Amino acid sequence: MKLLVLRFSSIGDIVLTSPVLRCVKEQVPGVELHMATKTVFGDLVRFNPHVDRLHEMGEDIGSLMGRLRAERFDAVIDLHHNLRTARIKQALGVKATSFPKLNLEKWLLVNFKMDRLPRQHIVDRYLSTVELLGVKNDGQGLELFIPADREVPMDTLPATHRNGYTVLAIGAAHTTKRLPEHKLIELARLIEGPIVIIGGNADRGIAGRMATTIGGRIFDATGRYDILGSASLIRQSTSVIAHDSGAMHIAAAFRKNVVSVWGNTVPAFGMGPYIPQHPELAHLAEVKGLGCRPCSKIGHDHCPKGHFHCMEQQDLVAIATAARQ
Repeated sequence: MKLLVLRFSSIGDIVLTSPVLRCVKEQVPGVELHMATKTVFGDLVRFNPHVDRLHEMGEDIGSLMGRLRAERFDAVIDLHHNLRTARIKQALGVKATSFPKLNLEKWLLVNFKMDRLPRQHIVDRYLSTVELLGVKNDGQGLELFIPADREVPMDTLPATHRNGYTVLAIGAAHTTKRLPEHKLIELARLIEGPIVIIGGNADRGIAGRMATTIGGRIFDATGRYDILGSASLIRQSTSVIAHDSGAMHIAAAFRKNVVSVWGNTVPAFGMGPYIPQHPELAHLAEVKGLGCRPCSKIGHDHCPKGHFHCMEQQDLVAIATAARQ
């Protein structure tokens, strides 16, 4: 059997597909497993031993569809479930299954605070697409594979950081998913020992000001490394503090003690840190009891209410304490 898995973006969502890839490869005899994703996220799949071939999508989806048609797949597993994947499924014309996105249930929770979401992690929703193949959740959690030559050597870090550090991942896709700058600085003061700040180029300004304020305990790694480089820093850390972001899921893949900080989104969406072998390592930091949460299933550029209580009222002492456990 020749199967194609579709998931184009983003970092965390692709890492969350790893149990499907492993379980299918290990539980379906003789399966040939392919995956298609965006080129920018290709490294998250490229070194996965459970994937026989990676198909990368640039700007031209037509080119990708042509290459996929030539493969003559037996079935498609759609873990993205959007208009682009619908086009691909139509073009391939083979049996396909798609994961339940629960858009209606999320809309009801965001707009009317009616919680009809199942208490089910998205990993299990992903795995529901392969149940007809006899595939079951093996309970082994997430995976991410980093080849040796893509690891960040510890001797390239400051000497103060080579015997352990806390990763503070300050990035997130939307402003309302991120702690504001003054809260990040306050949190950094509360974290014991060396800190490595990771994030993209857009986070360099904040990280630089944090490093200036806090001093030598901080190593600013924002914008210095690619996806796997940042993942390597997470893998070699003692613990991780992250927003509802890809860094949170990467930390879970490496079974790190991870504190996930939630703003406008909620873990009830089924996207919390997934460490089934060691659930005690997964900590949730959220301000409960706010009538305005969640205000979006994704995020906003600013708080719609103007007060940003979901982040301004975060218990930073509790977050720093959980990171030390």
